[in-house]
Amino acid sequence: MEKFDITERFAENVFTDAEMEKRLPEKVFSAYKKCIEDNEPLAFPVADEIAKAMKDWAVEKGATHYTHWFQPMTGVTAEKHDGFIEPCGGGAILKFSGKALVKGEPDASSFPNGGLRATFEARGYTAWDPSSKAFVMDGSLYIPTVFCSYGGESLDKKTPLLKSVEVLEKQALRIVKLFGAKNVKKVYSTVGVEQEYFLVDKEVYEKRLDLATCGRTLFGAQPPKGQELEDHYFGKIKQRVWEYMKDLDRELWKYGVYAKTKHNEVAPAQHELASVYTTTNLAVDHNQITMSLMKSVANRHGMVCLLQEKPFYGVNGSGKHNNWSLATDAGVNLLEPGDTPAENAQFLVFLTAVVAAVDEYQDLLRISVASAGNDHRLGANEAPPAIVSMFVGEELDSVLDAIESGVSYVGKDAGEITVGSSILPHIPKDKTDRNRTSPFAFTGNKFEFRMVGSNMSVADANTVINTAVADELGKIADELEKSKDFKSDLNEVIKRLIREHRRIIFNGNNYSDEWKEEAGRRGLLNLPTTVDALPHLVRKKNIDLFARNGIFTESEVKSRCDIRFESYIKTVDIETKTMLKIAKREVIPAAIAFQKELAEEIAALKAADMSAKSERDLLGKVSEMFDGLYFATEKLEEDFAKAPKGEFYEEALYRKDVILKDMAEVRKYADGLEERVGKSFWPFPTYAEILTSVMY
Repeated sequence: MEKFDITERFAENVFTDAEMEKRLPEKVFSAYKKCIEDNEPLAFPVADEIAKAMKDWAVEKGATHYTHWFQPMTGVTAEKHDGFIEPCGGGAILKFSGKALVKGEPDASSFPNGGLRATFEARGYTAWDPSSKAFVMDGSLYIPTVFCSYGGESLDKKTPLLKSVEVLEKQALRIVKLFGAKNVKKVYSTVGVEQEYFLVDKEVYEKRLDLATCGRTLFGAQPPKGQELEDHYFGKIKQRVWEYMKDLDRELWKYGVYAKTKHNEVAPAQHELASVYTTTNLAVDHNQITMSLMKSVANRHGMVCLLQEKPFYGVNGSGKHNNWSLATDAGVNLLEPGDTPAENAQFLVFLTAVVAAVDEYQDLLRISVASAGNDHRLGANEAPPAIVSMFVGEELDSVLDAIESGVSYVGKDAGEITVGSSILPHIPKDKTDRNRTSPFAFTGNKFEFRMVGSNMSVADANTVINTAVADELGKIADELEKSKDFKSDLNEVIKRLIREHRRIIFNGNNYSDEWKEEAGRRGLLNLPTTVDALPHLVRKKNIDLFARNGIFTESEVKSRCDIRFESYIKTVDIETKTMLKIAKREVIPAAIAFQKELAEEIAALKAADMSAKSERDLLGKVSEMFDGLYFATEKLEEDFAKAPKGEFYEEALYRKDVILKDMAEVRKYADGLEERVGKSFWPFPTYAEILTSVMY
C-alpha cells in the first residue's frame, strides 16, 4: 500500500477554511467568517463567490455533481445529486451559483413528517449549514444542509441540534461572564464518539436473509465458543481486519475525521473506533460520514459492517459512547475541576446544572436513544440499563455531600478544606474508577452518555443534553445576575441543586436488581422499551422545555413522537415478515427433509432387523421441536394478521406485548432444531460460522 502522510493528506477531500481562504478574495472570506462567528446571514454576492470557488475546487477533485446532504428523520442521511453541467451554444459549461449552494428543493413528500404536512405536499427546502464543511465523495460535492418544510417546520435532525448549540452557548456565556471571563465570546459543546461495530464475511452475510433485511439475526443457536474467555477484547487484531481498519483510518482522515483509537471489542467479530473531540455539530456530521465509510470500506474488503444494536442474540450488542463536554473559545474546558477555588466554583455550577438537567429530563435522555433495535441491547448486562442515572465518582460525591450538608470536607490527599460561602474545594481529577454500568458517567472532564445505539445518529441525544443543560444554566444565571452577595448566593444555588437532584447520582452497579428497587424508591423512571418511553415525549414539561428554548414547537414535538412510534412499528413488522418467510421457506423444509431421512434410515434399520432405538429417539425429539416451530409460526402469522390499525401507541403496544413474544417462541424452536438437524440440511450459516468468518 502507498505511503500515507497524515499531515499532508488530512482533510484533503474537505473544503476547509484554509482552502477557502486561498481561493477567495479577502473581503469575501472575512464575510464568510463573520457569518460563522456572529451567526449573521450571508449575502448572495458573497455566496456566489464561495460557490464558484467551491465548484472549482470540487471539479479539481473529480466532482461532476453536487448534492445537498441532509439528515431527515429516517435516522440516515439523504442526498439528491445535480450536475454542474449547463448547456451553452450546443456545448456545455460547468456552473454552480450561490443560490444553488445556499438553498435546494428536494421532494419532501416521502420523508417522515409525523402529520406536519399532507402527503400530497411535496415541497421541502434544504439550506446550507456553513458551520460544517463541504466535501467531495464518489464524484459529488457534498454540502451539509438543514431540511425544513414549506411552512418552516423542521424535518431533520440537524436543525434542532444547531438551535440547541446556540441556546447552550447563550446561557453558558452568561455563567462564565459572572465569573469574570470578559474575553470569552464563544462556548461550545464538544463531542467525541466511540463507535462499535461488527465485521462479517460478505458471502456469509448474503446467505442470511435476516441479516440482509433486518441488520440482525432472527434465528441462531449459541456457538460453542462465544465471548466467555474474553480473549477477543483488546486482543491482537486479525490481519484481514487490520487491513480494513488501516484502510478505514486513511479514508476517514481524508474527510477530516479525527479517527484515533481502534481495537477489538468484547464479542467475537466486534470492534470499536473512537474519534477525538470536536464541536458537536461537526462531530454529528463526522459520525454519519464514519458510519457510511465503515460500510463502503468493508465492501471493498469482501466484508459487511453491521451497525445494528444487537445483531446476534446472546452476544454483546453494539452502542456508541457520546462523550460530551463544554469548552470556551479560550480553550478552557468548563467541566475540568481546575486547581483554584474560583475555577472550582465555576466547575461546580456547570456540574450541578448537568446533574439537574439529567434528573429533570431523564425521560428525554431515554427517549433520545429509544428504538426497536436498541431495546434488545439496553439492560442486557452489556450496556447501561433503561433507568437513567449519573456516576460522579466517590471523591466528587463526597464533595457534593459536604456542600449539601454545609460541613467540612476532608480530602484524601490534602488537609481539611472548609466548604463555605467564600471558598470551594480543590477537586482532584480521576480520583475514582470509571463505572461502565452507568448510563451517564463523569470521567474527569466530560460526561460519557453510554446509551446511544450503534446505528443511531448522535444528533438526538446531543440536542436533548444541550437543551436541558442550557435551560438549567439559564435558571441559574437569572438568579445570580440579580445577586447582591454573589459568593453566598452561589453557594446556596449549588447546595439547592445538589439537594433537589441528588437522587439521580448512583455510583454502584447499575446492572443489579437491588439498584432497580432503589431507583424505584428514589422515584426514577424505569422505561425498559421504546413503547414505554415514547409517551413521555409529549409530557407538558418536555414540550415546554423545547418551546421556551426555541428548539421545537408543540406540533413538532408531537410529530416526532408519531414518527418514532411509526418507525418502531415498521421495524417490528419487517422483522416479523422476514421471520415468517425464513421459517416457512427455509427452516421448516429443512426440518422436514431431515426427518424424512431419519425415517428412511429407521425403516432401513428395521428391515435389517436392527433396533434403531437412538434414531427413533432423535426423530421423536426433532418431531417435537418441529411441531412447536410449526404451530408457533402459525400463531405468529395469525397474530400479525390481527394487529390493530389506527392509533400509533396501541399498534406499538400490541407488537411489544404480542408479536415480539410470538417471535421469541418461533426462535426458541428453530434454534433448538438447529442444534439437532444435520449441517448439510441447515439452510443458512450458523453463529459459529458467521462470527469466525473474518478471523483469518
